[in-house]
Amino acid sequence: MGKVSTVTIFFYEDKNFQGHYYECSSDCPELSSHISRCNSIRVECGAWVIYERPHYIGYQYVLMRGEYPSYQSWNGFNDTIRSCRLIRHVSPGKQPPNRHRIRIYEHPDLSGQMIEFSDDVPNLMDRWRFRDVHSAQVQEGIWVFYEQPNYRGRQYLLEKGEYRRHAEWGALHPSVGSIRRVLDL
Repeated sequence: MGKVSTVTIFFYEDKNFQGHYYECSSDCPELSSHISRCNSIRVECGAWVIYERPHYIGYQYVLMRGEYPSYQSWNGFNDTIRSCRLIRHVSPGKQPPNRHRIRIYEHPDLSGQMIEFSDDVPNLMDRWRFRDVHSAQVQEGIWVFYEQPNYRGRQYLLEKGEYRRHAEWGALHPSVGSIRRVLDL
């Protein structure tokens, strides 16, 4: 039986995992006391949300296990990462496969036309005739909305529950280009 990895994320000040680094295994509301900038990240285990500002605010980026050699690789706008939190409902070996279901709606308050997904959607316009998603209901699993197709642009984490307006998942406007499940790889 293989050893289960500890939930860990490494933040490096320089690209390609070089320079001063900080190892983190739990939520951290303020990273600036540990690193001055962040140009690469290695996620050993778990799924994480990293934020451009302290105390879990500002642009958010969802990272799963893997290597991110530059801030562009996680769709970052610059080298500023100031807080992170572990996505607790995704832990290695705990989540049954394909237990993801999300409903998106044409209008606020879970009204209008609806479509349900249980798999990743790289280009929402291929499956949904609207460019905007005004409300959503996560029935199972954890999901990420991306502003643009092919998992690009601003990211928004949606955990189980109802989101009656796009502002409830943190978006300034209802534009959604792609949708991805958060998996424990």
